[in-house]
Amino acid sequence: MNNRLRELREERGWSQGQLAELLGVSRQTVNALETGRYDPSLPLAFRIARLFGTAIEAVFLYEEES
Repeated sequence: MNNRLRELREERGWSQGQLAELLGVSRQTVNALETGRYDPSLPLAFRIARLFGTAIEAVFLYEEES
C-alpha cells in the first residue's frame, strides 16, 4: 500500500516528530508509514485522515498485486 503521508506532512511544514505528536505515535512510526514499511491500523488510518481533513482513500492508495 502506498500513501501520500510525506507529501501531506510537508505541505503543512510539519516535521515527522510534530506529526507523530499530533497522532500520538512515535516518530519512528511516522517514518515507517512514509517509507511503506508499516501499514497503519484502521483507527490510526482514521486519525491520519481526520488530521489532514480528507478521506482515508485520499491518503492511502491500495494497488492490486499483479
